[in-house]
Amino acid sequence: MALKFRMQRFGSKNAPFFQVVVTDSRNARNGRFIERVGHYNPMTEPSTISFEVERMNHWYKVGARPSDSVANLLKKTNTKLG
Repeated sequence: MALKFRMQRFGSKNAPFFQVVVTDSRNARNGRFIERVGHYNPMTEPSTISFEVERMNHWYKVGARPSDSVANLLKKTNTKLG
């Protein structure tokens, strides 16, 4: 099973809100997930980004890898995994 940190889109049209989840890479974007590990709200000024770093480190050690968009958020917040 290839695990990924991925963003799920919520919110209405022109008002997105994202949750960062751990999921199998074969699942749909808003499909099943294993655990929620953070959220991202680009509509606030400045953008709200929050992670549960302990849980992300746990899943990183198990084999989960961030998607490109989650990797960019991790860089913005200077969060290191592993």
